[in-house]
Amino acid sequence: MKKYILSVLCLIIYAMGVFAQQKTVEVSGTIVDSEGLPMIGATVTVKDKPGLGVASDIDGKYKIRLESFQYLVFSYLGYESQEHLIKDEDIILDITMQESKSTILDEVTITGMGPQKKVTVTGAITTVEVGTLRTPVSSITNALAGNVAGVLAMQRSGQPGDNTSEFWIRGISTFGGSSSALILVDGFERSMDELNIEDIESFSVLKDASATAIYGSRGANGVILINTKRGSEGKVEVNAKSEYTWTTRTRTPKFVDGLRYASMANEARTTRNQRPVYSDQELMMIEEQLDPDIYPNVDWMDLLLKDGAPTYRTSVSVKGGGSKARYYLSGSFLDEGGMYHVDKTMKEYDTNANYQRYNYRLNMDMNITESTLIQVGIGGALEKANRSGAINTDDIWYSVFGYNPVTMPVMYSNGYVPVMMTEGTITSSWEAIYNPWTAATQTGYSEIWENTINSNITLEQKLDFITEGLKFTGRFGYDTYNYNYIQRRKNPEMWRAERQRNSDGKIVFNRLVPERLMSQGSSASGDRKEFLEAELSYGKTFGNHNIGSVLKYTQDNYVNTSSIGSDIMQGIARRHQGLAGNFSYGYMNRYLLNFNFGYNGSENFAKGHQFGFFPAYSAAWNIAEESFVKDNLGWLGMFKIRYSYGEVGTDNSSSRFPYLADFGNYDRNTGAGDQAVYYNWGDPNSAFGYDGLTYTRVSSNNVTWEIAKKHDLGLDLYLWGDKFGLTVDYFDEKREGIYMRRDFLPDMVGIQGQNPSANVGSVKTKGFDGNFKLDQRVGDVALQLRGNFTYSKNEITEADEMVNRYPYLRRTGFRVDQAKGLVALGLFKDYEDIRNSPRQDFGDQRDVMPGDIKYKDINGDGIINNDDIVPIGATTRPNLIYGMGLSATWKGFDFNLHFQGAGKSHFFIDGFTVYPFVNGEWGNILEEMANANRWILGVNEDPNAEYPRLSYGGNANNYRPSTYWLRDGSYLRLKTLEMGYSLPKALTTRLRLEKLRLHIIGQNLLTFSKFKLWDPEMGSSNGMKYPLGKTVTFGLTVNI
Repeated sequence: MKKYILSVLCLIIYAMGVFAQQKTVEVSGTIVDSEGLPMIGATVTVKDKPGLGVASDIDGKYKIRLESFQYLVFSYLGYESQEHLIKDEDIILDITMQESKSTILDEVTITGMGPQKKVTVTGAITTVEVGTLRTPVSSITNALAGNVAGVLAMQRSGQPGDNTSEFWIRGISTFGGSSSALILVDGFERSMDELNIEDIESFSVLKDASATAIYGSRGANGVILINTKRGSEGKVEVNAKSEYTWTTRTRTPKFVDGLRYASMANEARTTRNQRPVYSDQELMMIEEQLDPDIYPNVDWMDLLLKDGAPTYRTSVSVKGGGSKARYYLSGSFLDEGGMYHVDKTMKEYDTNANYQRYNYRLNMDMNITESTLIQVGIGGALEKANRSGAINTDDIWYSVFGYNPVTMPVMYSNGYVPVMMTEGTITSSWEAIYNPWTAATQTGYSEIWENTINSNITLEQKLDFITEGLKFTGRFGYDTYNYNYIQRRKNPEMWRAERQRNSDGKIVFNRLVPERLMSQGSSASGDRKEFLEAELSYGKTFGNHNIGSVLKYTQDNYVNTSSIGSDIMQGIARRHQGLAGNFSYGYMNRYLLNFNFGYNGSENFAKGHQFGFFPAYSAAWNIAEESFVKDNLGWLGMFKIRYSYGEVGTDNSSSRFPYLADFGNYDRNTGAGDQAVYYNWGDPNSAFGYDGLTYTRVSSNNVTWEIAKKHDLGLDLYLWGDKFGLTVDYFDEKREGIYMRRDFLPDMVGIQGQNPSANVGSVKTKGFDGNFKLDQRVGDVALQLRGNFTYSKNEITEADEMVNRYPYLRRTGFRVDQAKGLVALGLFKDYEDIRNSPRQDFGDQRDVMPGDIKYKDINGDGIINNDDIVPIGATTRPNLIYGMGLSATWKGFDFNLHFQGAGKSHFFIDGFTVYPFVNGEWGNILEEMANANRWILGVNEDPNAEYPRLSYGGNANNYRPSTYWLRDGSYLRLKTLEMGYSLPKALTTRLRLEKLRLHIIGQNLLTFSKFKLWDPEMGSSNGMKYPLGKTVTFGLTVNI
C-alpha cells in the first residue's frame, strides 16, 4: 500500500513539474531608438532556443510567446543588444535601443595569436573589409589588387577556371624558390582559389616578421589569414544570393583584313628588293572574293569568339544555435561560360572553355562544458572544366594569331578541311598549327575534374583551474585533393590547296595531315595533407598592465597519393616541424612590447643544420593615450608608432634532400654520341670493363636556411572619432643565403658538368604600403572615401654569375627578373647614317637599310653586339599597385566606385604578330600596327616612326629585345562600379524577410593605358592568351 501511495505521489509531482515547464507567457511591446522612432525589423529571440524569435513590424511592435523564466534578447545592427528576464506572467515590455559606442579602440584585428584589439597590435597587419572583395569570377585573388595594402597582384588569363591572379605580399624578395604567401583558412594551410566568397567572415594580411614569426618558416613570404563564418546564438538565419553575369572582353587584339594583309606582304618583300608575294590580279581576287577557296578573306578572331558569355552563381547558407551548440551550413554553385564558338552539329560533347564549381561547408561549435569548446569544420569543392581536345589551351590562341586572313578558308568548297602546314613545322603541338576553327571545335574534347575535401577539428580547453587566463588549443586537419584529366583527341584529314589551278581549272590539293580517330588519354594525381597543432596561451590584465603569451607546436605531412612511379623520394611524405612562441606586454594601451620566436625544422638539411632559431621583436607607442594628449586633443583617437625587426628562415629548394648526393655511370660525350667510360684494368685489349662511377648530383652537408631579415616602421593614425584613419608602413628586407645553382664554377673543380647548388644569393627589398579612409555624413547620405597603395623595389646584391668587365651585364645590382635589352636610338635615316654609325653585329651587316632600328653603342667599342645589352625599364610584374574608392549610402540605396591601378611595370612585345612576317605567311598583322606611324619607303621615312621598315622572313637586326619594343605596363582601370537597393524594412517585414537587396555590379569597365594592343595587366609579350573579362552582374540577396 505504501508503495502504491508513493508511486501516485511521484506521478502527481512529475505532472505538476511538466505543467510548470510547459507554462507559456506572452510578451509584447514596442521597440524604438533613442529618439523615440519605431525600429522596423529589430530581432527578438529567446536565448538558447535556436529558431525561436520574431521581428518588429512597421510600427516597431512585436509579440512573442515563450516559456516562463527565459531571457529575451533584443538586437539590431549597429545597436547594443539587450537581455531581459521574462517571469511567469504576461507583460508589455517596451524597449529603447542605444546605438553602439564602439570606436577604433574596440576594433578587433585577426592575428596569428587570435583576435586582438587593433590598438594593441605592434606588427604590420592589414584587415580587409570582406565586402570589398567582390569578384564575378571563381577566385577572390582577382579582388586583391588595389583593395589590400601590401599586396601586389596581376591576372595573366581570363579563361574560366584559370582566371586567378598571382599575388605577392610586399613584392618579390627572392629568386631561389617560391615567393608565395602562406594562406591559412581557419588556421590550416589551404588555397583561396576554391573558396566561396560568401563563406568568408574575416580576411587579414600579416606582412612583417613580428606578425608572421608564430608561423615559422612557412610565413617567410607573408601570411593571409581567412576565417570562415560560424554559427551564432539566436534565431535561425537563412541567406540566399543569386547572380547573373555577362562577360565580355577588356581588350582583344584586332587584325587587318585580307587585302590589307596581302598589300603589306608585298610591301615587306619589295621594300627589301624582293619580288612581291601577290600579283595585282591576285589582289583584285582577294578584294572581290572571286575565288574564296584560294584567295579567301577570313576574320579568324570573329569566327572563334562570341561577343560574350554568361556566368551563374548561387549560394545559400543557414546559421543559428544556442549557448551549447552553434552551426553554419552553406552550399554554392558557380557556372562560368567560355567565349568560344562551338560546332552546333556536335551534340555529344562541348568544346567550349566552361568551368563549374560546387562548394559546401559545415562549421559546428559545441560547448561540451563551460570551459571546453569543440569546433568541427568540413568543407570542400568539386570542380569541372571542359575544353577542346588540344593538349595546351593556348594552342588555340597560337593558331588564331598565326593564321592570316588570305591563306586558308574555313572550309574548302569540296568539304576538305584546310591546314597551312604539316605538324611539327613551327611548334611541336599538333593543334597549334591547325586552323583556329578546327583547333577549337574538331579536335575532340577534354575534361578536368578536381575534388578537394577539407576537414578539421579544434579543441579549446580553458585551464582556469590552474590559473585564470590559461588556455589550451589543439587542432588537427586532414585534407585530400584529387585531380583527374581525360582527353579524347581526334582530328579530321586536312589539306592545302596550291595557289594555281591546273590546266582543267581545278584546284590541286595536297594532303598534309592524316585523319586520326578519337583516342583517349588520361592522367590522375592527388595528395593528402595532415596538420597538427598544439597551443598553450595565457592572457591576463593586472590593473593597467596586460600580458599575454603563446607557445605553439606545429607539424604537417604532405603525401603524394598518385603518380609516384619508381621515384623513392616521391613516396616519402614532405614534413615540417616547428615550435613557436610569443610574449606580449602592454601598459594602458600606451606602451606595447612583443617578442616572437620560431624554432623550425626541415627535412631538406643535414643533421646539424635541420633546425633554426628565428627571433622577432616589436614595440609600439600610442601617443594618443598619453595624458597630456588625451586631456588636450580629444579629437585624436590613435597616434601609434610601431617598429619591428625579425628574422625568418625558409627552406626553399628546387629538389628534395639537397644534402644527399646521387651517383651514376660516367658517360663521355664524343662525336659518335655519349659513350660509357669504363676501366679495363690496364689492358686495352681486354673484352671486360667496369663502368666508371661518378656524381650525377653534387651535394653539400652545409646547405642551410635562406634567412630573411626584416625591418618595419609603421604609423597608425585615427582622428575625429575615427572618421579619418591612416596606416603607413616602410619596410626593409634582406634575404641572405638564397639557394641557387652554381653555373659558373671553373672546370678545374672537376664536377663534370653536374652543377651543384649552394646558399650564395642575396636580395634586398625596400618599399612603402598604406591605406586611409574618411567617413563623413552629409544629411542622410553616409560617405566613405578610401585608398591604398603598395610600392616595392628589390635589388640582387649577390648571385652566382660570370665575372664581366661590364657591370651592367650582371644580375647583381638590378631587380629580380629585370628586363634587359639594347637601347634604340630610333631608325636609320639613310645610308649615310648607317655608314657613320657603329657596326650592328646582328645578322648580315649588308641587310641593314634605312628604316631599320639604330642602337646605342653602350661600351663605346664601335660594335653593337650582346655586350651592349643593358637593364631597361622595370619588370613584368608591377612594382606599384594602388586603389581609390568611394562608397555612399542613402536610405535604401548604396553605391560603390573603385579605381585600381598599377605602375613601375614594363614588358617586351614580340612574336609573329608584333614582328610582321617574321615567319613568312605564318602570322597575322595587328590593326594598330598597320595604322600606326610606321616607316614606309617613299611614303613615310620618319626616323622616329613607331614601327620599322617591314621585312619578310625575319630580321636579325630589328627583331630583338630593345627599348624600341619595350612597353609600359602601367594602367588605371575602373575596377568596380556597384549600385544596390534594399527594400524598406516595412515591406520586408510584411514579406517575413529580414532583408532583400537588388544590385548591379560592373567590373573592369574602363581601362586607361598607353598600351593598346591587349590588356596590359596580363604582362603578355604576344597577347596569345584568353583575354581578361569585362563584366556586368545582376544580383539578388535575400535574408530570412
